[in-house]
Amino acid sequence: MDEDKILFYAGSANEIVEELEKMKPGTQGRINATPENVESGLAKLVLTLIELIRKLIEKQAMRRIDGGSLTDDQIENLGETLMKLENKMDELKKIFNFTDKDLNLNLGPLGDLL
Repeated sequence: MDEDKILFYAGSANEIVEELEKMKPGTQGRINATPENVESGLAKLVLTLIELIRKLIEKQAMRRIDGGSLTDDQIENLGETLMKLENKMDELKKIFNFTDKDLNLNLGPLGDLL
Protein backbone atom coordinates (compact mmCIF):
# COMPACT_ATOMS: atom_id res chain seq x y z
CA MET A 1 0.00 0.00 0.00
CA ASP A 2 1.48 3.31 -1.06
CA GLU A 3 -0.13 5.25 1.79
CA ASP A 4 2.01 3.30 4.28
CA LYS A 5 5.25 4.56 2.77
CA ILE A 6 7.18 7.46 4.23
CA LEU A 7 8.58 9.69 1.53
CA PHE A 8 11.37 12.21 2.01
CA TYR A 9 13.02 14.41 -0.62
CA ALA A 10 16.40 15.88 0.23
CA GLY A 11 17.28 17.29 -3.20
CA SER A 12 18.77 15.79 -6.31
CA ALA A 13 21.84 13.59 -6.19
CA ASN A 14 23.80 16.29 -8.03
CA GLU A 15 22.86 18.93 -5.42
CA ILE A 16 23.99 16.65 -2.60
CA VAL A 17 27.27 15.81 -4.38
CA GLU A 18 27.95 19.53 -4.98
CA GLU A 19 27.43 20.30 -1.29
CA LEU A 20 29.68 17.43 -0.22
CA GLU A 21 32.43 18.56 -2.62
CA LYS A 22 32.43 21.98 -0.95
CA MET A 23 33.58 20.41 2.29
CA LYS A 24 37.28 20.87 2.93
CA PRO A 25 39.40 17.76 3.49
CA GLY A 26 40.17 17.21 7.14
CA THR A 27 37.08 19.05 8.42
CA GLN A 28 35.11 15.88 9.07
CA GLY A 29 34.65 15.13 12.75
CA ARG A 30 36.55 12.27 14.24
CA ILE A 31 35.19 9.72 16.59
CA ASN A 32 37.12 9.95 19.80
CA ALA A 33 36.07 6.63 21.31
CA THR A 34 37.56 5.60 24.60
CA PRO A 35 36.46 2.84 26.95
CA GLU A 36 34.99 5.54 29.20
CA ASN A 37 32.85 7.32 26.60
CA VAL A 38 31.94 4.61 24.08
CA GLU A 39 28.54 3.91 25.69
CA SER A 40 27.60 7.59 25.68
CA GLY A 41 28.76 8.06 22.08
CA LEU A 42 26.79 5.06 20.88
CA ALA A 43 23.71 6.19 22.80
CA LYS A 44 24.02 9.66 21.27
CA LEU A 45 24.24 8.22 17.74
CA VAL A 46 21.26 5.90 18.24
CA LEU A 47 19.10 8.59 19.85
CA THR A 48 19.99 11.06 17.08
CA LEU A 49 18.89 8.57 14.43
CA ILE A 50 15.68 7.75 16.30
CA GLU A 51 14.89 11.46 16.70
CA LEU A 52 15.47 12.07 12.99
CA ILE A 53 13.19 9.18 12.03
CA ARG A 54 10.57 10.30 14.57
CA LYS A 55 10.48 13.80 13.06
CA LEU A 56 10.22 12.41 9.53
CA ILE A 57 7.35 10.13 10.56
CA GLU A 58 5.62 13.06 12.26
CA LYS A 59 5.89 15.20 9.10
CA GLN A 60 4.57 12.38 6.93
CA ALA A 61 1.70 11.81 9.34
CA MET A 62 0.75 15.50 9.17
CA ARG A 63 0.75 15.30 5.36
CA ARG A 64 -1.56 12.30 5.49
CA ILE A 65 -3.85 14.01 8.01
CA ASP A 66 -3.97 17.18 5.90
CA GLY A 67 -4.61 15.06 2.79
CA GLY A 68 -7.59 13.39 4.42
CA SER A 69 -6.32 9.83 3.91
CA LEU A 70 -6.73 8.78 7.56
CA THR A 71 -9.83 7.97 9.57
CA ASP A 72 -10.49 9.64 12.93
CA ASP A 73 -9.45 6.43 14.74
CA GLN A 74 -6.21 6.25 12.75
CA ILE A 75 -5.46 9.89 13.56
CA GLU A 76 -6.07 9.26 17.26
CA ASN A 77 -3.87 6.13 17.27
CA LEU A 78 -1.13 7.93 15.37
CA GLY A 79 -1.21 10.88 17.75
CA GLU A 80 -1.03 8.62 20.78
CA THR A 81 1.84 6.62 19.29
CA LEU A 82 3.83 9.74 18.43
CA MET A 83 3.25 11.14 21.93
CA LYS A 84 4.47 7.93 23.55
CA LEU A 85 7.56 7.91 21.33
CA GLU A 86 8.32 11.53 22.21
CA ASN A 87 7.92 10.78 25.94
CA LYS A 88 10.22 7.75 25.66
CA MET A 89 12.81 9.88 23.85
CA ASP A 90 12.63 12.48 26.66
CA GLU A 91 13.13 9.69 29.20
CA LEU A 92 16.17 8.30 27.35
CA LYS A 93 17.69 11.77 26.97
CA LYS A 94 17.42 12.21 30.76
CA ILE A 95 19.04 8.83 31.41
CA PHE A 96 22.05 9.70 29.22
CA ASN A 97 22.09 13.41 30.19
CA PHE A 98 21.48 14.65 26.63
CA THR A 99 19.63 17.74 25.50
CA ASP A 100 17.99 18.34 22.13
CA LYS A 101 21.07 20.37 21.20
CA ASP A 102 23.35 17.39 21.94
CA LEU A 103 21.46 15.26 19.41
CA ASN A 104 21.60 17.86 16.65
CA LEU A 105 24.55 17.15 14.36
CA ASN A 106 26.13 19.90 12.27
CA LEU A 107 26.45 18.69 8.68
CA GLY A 108 28.71 21.52 7.55
CA PRO A 109 27.41 23.29 4.45
CA LEU A 110 24.21 21.23 4.59
CA GLY A 111 23.30 22.78 7.96
CA ASP A 112 22.07 21.13 11.11
CA LEU A 113 20.51 17.67 10.98
CA LEU A 114 17.54 18.37 13.28
